[in-house]
Amino acid sequence: MENLVILCNASPPLPIPSKLANQSKFSTKPTVSFPVKTHPKLSDAHLNSLSKNGRLSEVITALDSIAQSGSKVNSNTYINLLQSCIDMNSIQLGRELHARINLVNDVNPYVETKIVSMYAKCGSLDDARKVFDEMGERNLYTWSAMIGACSRGKRWREVVELFFLMMGDGVVPDSFLFPKVLQACANCGDFETGKLIHSLVVRLGMSCYLFVNNSILAVYVKSGKLSLARKFFENMDERDSVTWNAIISGYCQKGEIEEALRLFDAMLEEGVEPGSVTWNILIASYNQLGLCDVAKELMKKMESFGITPDVFTWTSMISGYAQNNKNNRALDLFKDMLQEGVKPNGVTITSAISACSTLKSLDKGLEIHSVAVKMGLINDLLVGNSLTGMYSKCGELEAAWKVFDTVLEKDVYTWNSMIGGYCQAGYYGKAHQLLMKMQESGVSPNVVTWNMMISGYMQNGDEDQAMDLFQKMENDGKTKRDTASWNALIAGYLQTGQKDKALGIFRQMQSSYVIPNSVTILSVLPACANLIAGKKVKEIHGCAFRRSLETELPIANSLIDTYAKSGNIIYSRTIFYGLSSKDIITWNSLIGGYVLHGHADTALDLFDQMKKFGVRPNRGTFANIIVAYSLAGMMDKGEKAFSSITEEYQIIPGLEHYSAMVYLYGRAGRLADAIDFIEEMPIEPDSFTWAALLTACRIHGNIGLAIRAGENLLDLEPGNFLIHQLIFQAYDLCGKSEDASKMTKLEKDNASRKCLGQCWIEVKNRVHTFLAGDQSLDVLYSWIQRIKGEVKGLDMQYGLSIEEEKREEIGGVHSEKLAFAFALIGSPSAPKVIRIVKNLRICGDCHRTAKYISTTYGCEIYLNDSNCLHHFKNGHCSCKDYW
Repeated sequence: MENLVILCNASPPLPIPSKLANQSKFSTKPTVSFPVKTHPKLSDAHLNSLSKNGRLSEVITALDSIAQSGSKVNSNTYINLLQSCIDMNSIQLGRELHARINLVNDVNPYVETKIVSMYAKCGSLDDARKVFDEMGERNLYTWSAMIGACSRGKRWREVVELFFLMMGDGVVPDSFLFPKVLQACANCGDFETGKLIHSLVVRLGMSCYLFVNNSILAVYVKSGKLSLARKFFENMDERDSVTWNAIISGYCQKGEIEEALRLFDAMLEEGVEPGSVTWNILIASYNQLGLCDVAKELMKKMESFGITPDVFTWTSMISGYAQNNKNNRALDLFKDMLQEGVKPNGVTITSAISACSTLKSLDKGLEIHSVAVKMGLINDLLVGNSLTGMYSKCGELEAAWKVFDTVLEKDVYTWNSMIGGYCQAGYYGKAHQLLMKMQESGVSPNVVTWNMMISGYMQNGDEDQAMDLFQKMENDGKTKRDTASWNALIAGYLQTGQKDKALGIFRQMQSSYVIPNSVTILSVLPACANLIAGKKVKEIHGCAFRRSLETELPIANSLIDTYAKSGNIIYSRTIFYGLSSKDIITWNSLIGGYVLHGHADTALDLFDQMKKFGVRPNRGTFANIIVAYSLAGMMDKGEKAFSSITEEYQIIPGLEHYSAMVYLYGRAGRLADAIDFIEEMPIEPDSFTWAALLTACRIHGNIGLAIRAGENLLDLEPGNFLIHQLIFQAYDLCGKSEDASKMTKLEKDNASRKCLGQCWIEVKNRVHTFLAGDQSLDVLYSWIQRIKGEVKGLDMQYGLSIEEEKREEIGGVHSEKLAFAFALIGSPSAPKVIRIVKNLRICGDCHRTAKYISTTYGCEIYLNDSNCLHHFKNGHCSCKDYW
């Protein structure tokens, strides 16, 4: 143990008084006695009798009579009266006694110290400190009383401060007081003072006391100095269960559970029987690490050692399962606990109710509410808050309000539970009223309160009110916005489709030096999932990299998906192969990316790799794989993949799988099989299914089926002007002039809903917009006219001429041609890559033009229309002329 003391080798900054032998003796003040007449009935014996029988109110009357007679009270009698106040927890009578201290014949340190104790133990620590500070003489007993009071009140910093004042006053703690000061050092993280006290303990020869050494060990452990703690532990001559618990707890707190278990085994070998505290430390640690099943096994082992799990054991298990999203298991354990006859505490009830809230299980929540009432825990603030939250999340606002109303001392969490309930139910006006009442009651809203309100208003579409609250929370100077405050605005704008505003808030957030978290990144990335936002994706990726978030699997998965949709499949692949662990979403994201880019072979290779790695395909995998087989022309394998969904993987196919199969048949030209498949579907086909058939009919020239598909689409989306237009063209092509005239009338009725062809292109970090038929761009028109003849000579359009956009002879030059011209004329040399986003499906003529430009100008064109991502290169398109 001498080796460890080296770290405290320097002399302590405070002198150790030399006359330690006298520190426990009280020095009395010189007094002058005068003979007084004392009425026998008002003697000290009478006062002691009144005190002993609990008649303290009569004591005050008796003292006043003594004062009138000019008599005095013995100091021991006065101390006994103060003790009675402590026993009855009556600070009022204590104050009355203190006010009559002049009646005491000898006001010595014992008396004053007892007054300090009385105030402290009756709940007025500030009064105790005031009396203490005014004392003319303080000894070890006095300092111990004051430090002990602060320790019981968990005023750890004040304990440390008192220690230094005590040393400065020439009084040194004894072996009973040192542990209290060391406990304060441990709890407030004051390692330096703890180290100093360790040195003093050694110099004063108190290192032989086990409870002092245990307190020193606790300082090192709680300060995170585990290597020093271990060294001190190894050098201890004597160790008990408290010693072992401290060191085991230290390793558990650091997550070094294996070393904690080795110490546990060593504890057994040394013959120290682990108590319930030791077991609970280990069980709690496993639960915190998410290893709840291991913790449960440890609980069984605990019972095999003859130790019955107590309320702390059960609570640790229940909260562990609840926090690790195993809520049904948590509720089963709660039921087992009650059957074992263990009475839950407030934390147990709170954890069980939390599980009900997550599951939105109102029935079980009601049962636990009943248990809380029977156990007398209903007035527990934590229980009240959790019940309010549970009823709110289950949509039972009336029940939530009843619980909320019964909580007398509401804190910010109580108010937040009720406000959150109103926000969740869409009652934002009531939530705002409650926010006002909360402030009137003297409880200040915290950042969670404001964030709930902001998020609620954004979800309700009330952006102005949300922004007003966002500004107000910080302008008032009371609440600082956090990352979640900004996230609420970003998510709200994205929900309403306002991507530019969402990205603008994201940039403001960064310029305000607010650190984005994974929620922020996951919110903004989908807003950049288009061809003209590639640079923004890189910017967000850089932000995630700087925050060390890019390795988090959800973010990596989102980056793979977003890069693919923004035209950078190589980046997606790089991120994918850089991941040490992958889940099914990771595989699906890259497979889907390659399918989107028309690389069927690569997608199918990845599918084979995924299965070799033992990753089980899910619904999303099969939707992509069937499309990949379609692109690759592998009809039979596509059909087998669809069959395997049910037969091999026991997954019920969804509409996305049926649509993919219609796409498979349609792309192969097997339109009869496609319509038969639709008619045999066990669920009603949706718009995507009929749209897949319409595309196949358009490409393969089946006018009859095209009309049928279009009419079914119109039944599902009667307000969709584009479908009206497509059916009109189909009627016109097959000579149904009467039906075509009806559609023309409908077209006129829906004129205000017409969709003009529009596209966006990014050139030199600026996004430019082009509208079909824009007559103001003469330079671009002349370039388009020049290449028009060359494009027509390439190939002829096959299939039906059914387009979403009007022919150029009627509606003017299509927007993507204007974008092509702008990109090529505006640059001294042809750009290597052109990226365009279009709001409608590209027409056949524009598709041929893009293929021509990719050959003639040696560039690649990525064009994302409303139906497909087209990648034009060397005169070919990734869609293989099927879109």
